[in-house]
Amino acid sequence: MNRASRLIEAENLKVVRGRVNVLDIPSFYLGDHEILSLIGPNGSGKSSLLLTLSCLLKPVTGQILFRGRVIGSNQETLDYRRRIAMVFQEPLLFDTTVFNNVASGLKIRGIPRKEIRIRVMESLERFSISHLADRSARKLSGGESQRVSLARALATNPEVIFLDEPFAALDPPTRNSIINDMEKIIRETGISAVLITHDESEALRLSDRIMVINEGRIVQSGSPPEVMNRPANRFVAQFVGMESVIPGIVLENKDGTVLISVNGGAIEAIGNLPPGEMVFCGIRPENVDIDIRSTKQSINCGNVFPGKITGIISVGPFLKITMDCGFPLAAYVNRRTFHGIKLTPGEQIAASFKADAVHLITGEK
Repeated sequence: MNRASRLIEAENLKVVRGRVNVLDIPSFYLGDHEILSLIGPNGSGKSSLLLTLSCLLKPVTGQILFRGRVIGSNQETLDYRRRIAMVFQEPLLFDTTVFNNVASGLKIRGIPRKEIRIRVMESLERFSISHLADRSARKLSGGESQRVSLARALATNPEVIFLDEPFAALDPPTRNSIINDMEKIIRETGISAVLITHDESEALRLSDRIMVINEGRIVQSGSPPEVMNRPANRFVAQFVGMESVIPGIVLENKDGTVLISVNGGAIEAIGNLPPGEMVFCGIRPENVDIDIRSTKQSINCGNVFPGKITGIISVGPFLKITMDCGFPLAAYVNRRTFHGIKLTPGEQIAASFKADAVHLITGEK
C-alpha cells in the first residue's frame, strides 16, 4: 500500500506499563477505508496498541502519524482525537437518556443544537433504536446498550473507529444483528476501523486485513486468506485454527512436489525445499477427509493415513474429529455425514488430504 493511502501510521512504538514492556512495534499502518482486525492471545498487547493509537496511552518511544503528519503538540492530539471514536466491550453510558448519550460527543465538539438533533436521530435510525431515544440508558438490555454506544461513536462522523471486542459479551443472535448493521454502516460511510476480536468468524467476515499480535509484537499481517491458510509460523498456525502442525524432514523434491518424512509415514506437499531440511506441515481440519475404508487403493488422494479416532467434539454446525495417525490430526465433519457413517471414538479410519492443502512452515526448530 502506498503511503498516500495510509490513514494512520506508527513508527518505533514502545510501550511500558508497570515496568513491563507491553508493545514493541517497529511499524504499523491503517489504510484509508480499511477494516483491520487485531487477533492474538489475552495479554498479547492488542488493547495497549489500540489505546496508544488513540492517544490514550503514551509510548516511551515512537510517533503516530495521521494522514502523513506527526501528532506532536497537545492541539494536534486534540484535533486527532476529534476525528476518531472508540467503543469498548462494556458500553460506557451516562446516566441520562439514550438521546443525550448519543448527543454527548457532538455537544463537546460545539455542534449547533439543530444539527445535533438531526445527526443523533440519523445515528439511532442506523442501529434501529430511534424508538429508544427518550429511554433511560440504565433501563437498556446489553444489546441495546451496545447499539447506543456504537450510535454515539458514529454520530460524530469519525474518520476512524477503534473497536475493542464490542460484540464479545452479546448473545449470538444479537451479536450477528449488530455486526450486520455495523458492517453496512462502515462500508457505506467509508470509515476506517480497527477491531480487536477473539472470534475467528468475525475477523474473516469483517476484515480487509488481519494482524496477529503476540507478546507485544506483530508476528503476521495480511489478507484473511493469507493469514488463515499461509501462517508465518507455528504460533500463528495454531492460533488461527490450523490445529495439525506436524514436524518432519524433507526426503525428496521432485518437480515442485516434496515428500516429507513424518512419524507415521510420509506427507506429500507442494513446495521447493531441499532434502534434509526440517519443516512443519500445517493442515486445516476442513481440508481433511475421513473414510471408514482404510486402504490407499480405495481413496483417490496422495496423502492417505490409517488412524484411530481419539475424540469427537461439537463445533457449531460441525463435529471436530481428532485422530491418531502416528501424528495428531483433526477434521471437520458435518452432522449429516457423521450420522451417515456412524463414527465413534476408538474406531479405525482412513484420513486423507491433498498435497496443496499442506502449508509448509520452515525456519523453526
